[in-house]
Amino acid sequence: MHGLWRPRVLGAARVPPSGPAILAVNHSHFIDGPMLMGTAPRPVHFLIKQEMFKGPLGSFLHGISQIPVDRGSTDRAAVLGALGVLERGGVMGIFPEGTRGEGDFASLRSGLAYFAVRSGAPVVPVAVLGSNDRPGRLVKALPALRSRIDVVFGDPFEAGDGSGRRTRAALDEATVRIQSRLTDHLAEARRRTER
Repeated sequence: MHGLWRPRVLGAARVPPSGPAILAVNHSHFIDGPMLMGTAPRPVHFLIKQEMFKGPLGSFLHGISQIPVDRGSTDRAAVLGALGVLERGGVMGIFPEGTRGEGDFASLRSGLAYFAVRSGAPVVPVAVLGSNDRPGRLVKALPALRSRIDVVFGDPFEAGDGSGRRTRAALDEATVRIQSRLTDHLAEARRRTER
């Protein structure tokens, strides 16, 4: 990432140095996940659509311990794999909106709340800004080479209400709390980076 672009990483010390954590990342460009993996202070494991695990890229993704997921169904193996990462004190990266979009956390799915409440891992909001600013000259699908991309980490927080409940209502409440915190972080990151 540092060889192709000029990532500016702010607040990386906010990521807990040990123990489980979930990095909740906005997602407006396909480079956002790799950018976070290349700049985070700890190894990050993502749930990645199983179609990406073909050919040499699949071997690479398995080699760096990414988790394939069937997005067309409830993939129990992927869910258990992600929970296993957190149980072992690792870091999961999650795009709470489920797929690429505006990157504004406007439409969250309940997956992040489930993993956070179930594992008790703190959620660290992350804003990746600038990946969509300027397309490359040779490869339009990528950001312009040597362009600045900001990766801004926020303060970790607990998604649950402290009761330990994992009911549908508890997950819905956690999703609302998470969305509020992520939206606030994104606004602060934009202010801080002037983007």
